[in-house]
Amino acid sequence: MSEMIYIAPCHFGLEAVLKREITDLGYRVTQVEDGRVKFAGDGFAVARANLNLRCTERVLLEVGEFKALSFDELFEETKKIPWEEYLPENAKFWVSKVSSIKSVLHSPSDVQSIMKKAMVERMKAHTGISWFPEDGASYPLRVAIRKDIVTVGLDTTGASLHKRGYRVSPVIAPISETLAASLIALTPWKPDRILVDPFCGSGTIPIEAAMIAKRIAPGMNRRFLAEEWGTVLPRGSFKKAREEAKSNVIQNPVRPDIQGYDIDDRAVRFARENAEAAGVAGLIHFQRRAVKDLSHPGKYGFIITNPPYGERLADREALPGLYKQIGEAYERLDSWSMYLISSYRNAERDIGRKASKNRKIYNGMLESYVYQYLGPKPPGRSGLEQHRGEHQ
Repeated sequence: MSEMIYIAPCHFGLEAVLKREITDLGYRVTQVEDGRVKFAGDGFAVARANLNLRCTERVLLEVGEFKALSFDELFEETKKIPWEEYLPENAKFWVSKVSSIKSVLHSPSDVQSIMKKAMVERMKAHTGISWFPEDGASYPLRVAIRKDIVTVGLDTTGASLHKRGYRVSPVIAPISETLAASLIALTPWKPDRILVDPFCGSGTIPIEAAMIAKRIAPGMNRRFLAEEWGTVLPRGSFKKAREEAKSNVIQNPVRPDIQGYDIDDRAVRFARENAEAAGVAGLIHFQRRAVKDLSHPGKYGFIITNPPYGERLADREALPGLYKQIGEAYERLDSWSMYLISSYRNAERDIGRKASKNRKIYNGMLESYVYQYLGPKPPGRSGLEQHRGEHQ
């Protein structure tokens, strides 16, 4: 298996960001679809992708893709996949998740049951074993059916990649680490530019920015399912990938100007604890401060933030005033850019100006928009760099 196809799922609307990240890692993107990017790589790519990709939820190894209009077809096509090349005889294997969009086969439980039976039949025929103990490493499958095309992927990751391991102190409704990283990647922000999050919550956006500044691989301090596999991957892949990631860390970076504010004392305390766990506490200034008091003497900075949406009924009445304060604070920051993600439909109206551009994304099932307010480029910066996020 010199070259394999991998599937990296992402938030709907952020495929271009993930595509660029995969390309920057050195892999060839083969297909971009709603909510996922496919790419080609060798066995070592499993480890490198899991450790280094910031904007995907997991890395799947594609083991089959076929059309199925009936459960009989699903069984037969699943049985054709050479499972014996992927699964050891003691593997624990099952279909962990099924999604179906615009397809005849739309019952997840039926798909799971039928595909499991087909896998067992294939393994029986090619191993001569009639009963499998399933007491070894886990090989969960994820299946996506789109317009009757069934894509089958082995989950190499396990717990979602947004679980970096540093969020020791969460707050209510935090932005996920992968979404925070994607939001930063949408912008032309670089570590030598100012970044302020006035609604930092548990500190996720500033922490992700600081990890980028220090070149800390997001998955460097956690484990992955594929590390337990005795098949498919080259021996020592994850050890080699971790050594590579450690060598890329900037030990003593020039301190960037990254700041996180929140009106809640407890959130600020939690953010500091999380930054400490992530190894970037010295790179971020956290402070209790309301958005109405936001100010900064520097120019050409960035506000990158995830303000309240009004999910709770009690908060909704405060939203117009809050977003008005966001607009007034931004107005005072001469030459700055602002990238704001929100599902609040009156965001632009209450901010008091129309965004240069907005992008629809789905945060889980919640339809949201990234409102992009583009400031002028600083002297000496190319227009291409300044407006990189505008064309994603």
